[in-house]
Amino acid sequence: MATYQIITDSACDLPKAMLQQLQVSNIPLHILFRGENMIDSVDEGLQEIYAGLRNGEATSTSAINPDGWASVIEPALAQGNDALVLAFSSGLSTTYQSAVIAAEELREKYPERNIRVVDTLCAALGQGLLVWYTCKQRDAGLTLDELTDWVEQNKLSLCHWVTVNDLMHLKRGGRISATTAVVGTMLQIKPIIHVNDEGKLISVGKARGRKAAMQILVDKMKQLGQGYDNSTVFITHGDCLEDGQLLKQMVLEQTDAKEVFLGNLGAVIGSHAGPGTLALFFLGKHR
Repeated sequence: MATYQIITDSACDLPKAMLQQLQVSNIPLHILFRGENMIDSVDEGLQEIYAGLRNGEATSTSAINPDGWASVIEPALAQGNDALVLAFSSGLSTTYQSAVIAAEELREKYPERNIRVVDTLCAALGQGLLVWYTCKQRDAGLTLDELTDWVEQNKLSLCHWVTVNDLMHLKRGGRISATTAVVGTMLQIKPIIHVNDEGKLISVGKARGRKAAMQILVDKMKQLGQGYDNSTVFITHGDCLEDGQLLKQMVLEQTDAKEVFLGNLGAVIGSHAGPGTLALFFLGKHR
């Protein structure tokens, strides 16, 4: 009976040590910064990139191509394993489509192997939390097909609630007008964003001040997470550790969460969301 390997990409923002503990293979996206092609990682190089972003330096990001995916999927197949690929949201990247192409090509070369590819419709540690839950189901004994069905049935319950601190960064990215950015900065307006069912980042509200924005994230968890086991939740921060720690404290004090993993927002997603981004990820009845 064939075993299977879970494979994901760096948009999940899980640190290397956790990926190794979960026994998950990972392939990085890339970021172009100061003329250097760098791999997307939450383990190194982030502070320099965020410092550059705060100074208005430009970055660009690139998705994983089919050859890149094949380079990490094929070794698992060659060792006699099947593969489950959990890819970065198709609403934000072409990474998923590239995984599909790579899988189609590899099926011809390894017709006896089963390769399943899932569009997670998730990003950052929302994708990371879905990977974490997937590994728990794997360890409970699900077959590859059973596990793929479980991911498809549950991925839209993975809620992503985000607040962004720097409106001027959003202006530079063309997401809001200069007038909105200036007025919003003066009034301490903080956008509230979530990832919708199409895996896209959508602005859904605003708050007056950072603490109020954090409270909205916690309130969304209390509202949407009713009836779900959110004993473990994930929080990401874009080079704003103190704010991340405060949000973690609020979650532990106001919800039933027992364990909160606080991690870095990776360079690829951080380049678009900007320094000061905070996000809370949990299970809920809908996004």
